[in-house]
Amino acid sequence: MEFSGLNSLWTLLGAALVFFMQAGFAMVETGFTRAKNAGNIVMKNLMDFCIGAPLYWLVGFGIMFGTSGTLFGGFDLMVKGDYSAVLPSGVPLWVFLIFQTVFCATAATIVSGAMAERTKFLAYCLYSAAISLLIYPISGHWIWGGGWLAQLGFHDFAGSTAVHMVGGVAAFVGAKILGPRIGKYNADGSPNAIPGHSLTLGALGVFILWFCWFGFNGASTVSMEGDSILAAGKIFMTTNTAAAVSTITVTIVTWIRFKKPDVSMALNGALAGLVAITAGCDAVSIEGSAMIGILSGLAVVFGIEFIDKVLKIDDPVGAIGVHGVCGALGTILTGFFATEEALGGVSRGQYIGVQVLGVASVIAYVAIAMFLVFTLINKTIGLRASADDEIRGLDVTEHGLASSYADFMPIASGAPTEEAADPAVVEVLRRERAVPLGINKEGAVMTKVTIIFNPAHLERMKAAMNAIGVTGMTVTQVVGCGIQKGRTDFYRGILIENLDLLPKLQMDIVVTAVPVETVVETAQAILHTGRIGDGKIFIYHVEDVVKVSTGERGYAALQGLDDI
Repeated sequence: MEFSGLNSLWTLLGAALVFFMQAGFAMVETGFTRAKNAGNIVMKNLMDFCIGAPLYWLVGFGIMFGTSGTLFGGFDLMVKGDYSAVLPSGVPLWVFLIFQTVFCATAATIVSGAMAERTKFLAYCLYSAAISLLIYPISGHWIWGGGWLAQLGFHDFAGSTAVHMVGGVAAFVGAKILGPRIGKYNADGSPNAIPGHSLTLGALGVFILWFCWFGFNGASTVSMEGDSILAAGKIFMTTNTAAAVSTITVTIVTWIRFKKPDVSMALNGALAGLVAITAGCDAVSIEGSAMIGILSGLAVVFGIEFIDKVLKIDDPVGAIGVHGVCGALGTILTGFFATEEALGGVSRGQYIGVQVLGVASVIAYVAIAMFLVFTLINKTIGLRASADDEIRGLDVTEHGLASSYADFMPIASGAPTEEAADPAVVEVLRRERAVPLGINKEGAVMTKVTIIFNPAHLERMKAAMNAIGVTGMTVTQVVGCGIQKGRTDFYRGILIENLDLLPKLQMDIVVTAVPVETVVETAQAILHTGRIGDGKIFIYHVEDVVKVSTGERGYAALQGLDDI
């Protein structure tokens, strides 16, 4: 084969851009989840690529591009075989291999967002190995490796189904088996919003992904010669149009429904348009890409809502709706909006039928395969982190990070539920909720309890204090250290011995009806781990309290209307 420097350079540029999508996914998933899991999210995205790349080289590429069968390529350890029959014109094997490797890693990393904040790190690494080693390469062979779907004429130019829907279906199965985060759903099944800690990071991730998508779709021509020059420009345009129109659609829909344009959903809308156009970016007109953008924008809003509220599947970043729903939708819509030239003489009905068959087949295959993988992991080492680990945050429990942020940590958000506290603690303390008999309300003693503790325990503390009848609290972000000088053990293998002001939370509570010892015992039960940094409790006498809105003082100022 005579190699083309231009085609090779174009393909390598695309590979670099698709690789950089890992940074985009990491930022989106980190921003849309809570700060106490930021390091864990970044680590999982890093390992997706670092585990998947060598495994795809060892076995996956041969399974995907081997030519021995319509269902399965072949085993070719370390890519030693002859792939001249499938190589793009002028592109060397190693250029094509790295280009396909980064696509494999993209499919794997989609899942981490849907399973965020409660998945064991080791379990996730095993999943990542399975999808890169076998699951993605097999369905990829059907679509891109000359398998049965390719022979039927299934069209998925850059991977709405082969990459994104595969990741979305895997995310659906994993999140379903894993179950929702603690506090996500109430006893009646109604969902609670658990906002991510940084829309700024999420937005940065979306812009990175949008930028890199030009390589994802555009460089899938694997050529910049002849007709490919014109095709690349059109692909850039259809990709951009679908993303922009989808974002506008989501903004308008959320503005009408919620009276305000939803920022996080608009960011999801941009990704939805990008995912949906990926299958047909080469085959549809600009007008067709705009229609795909509108439909994917509608689909992502109502799809995420359906998954969250009806199916009760907790997907913190909306990965299932974005990649699963819009990946399938975009692939099918390619049949509806493909130009006559792209149809190539095939009737539109037949073209649509093949698209639907391909989507349904890949969904069935990936759902069954991932169910077996996740079930096996769950039955052996366990898929889900313990409740204590989840509440404290996977940064500290899985990786020993006091915080992913050096000098501050935003207060974690989420609905305070009694389930967030230790059930045994709540059961004991509920019995002490009532006001002691014979209390002298006029001369009641008022006491301020100040509790300094690790931010990871906030939800449990709120739930436990609510359970014993505390009617109000003030929580402040502070930094500080105790007699241990704020040591966080080791950082990058080095013992930290200098005075270090660590991020803490300060909870101030003034009580009179609830016994002080009950508050203290509750806090100790929630916060005690036996390790350095559990916190301290300070107790002060309070002279008087004035409720500004009513002018009430003393005992009455600290009670709700039903308690006075």
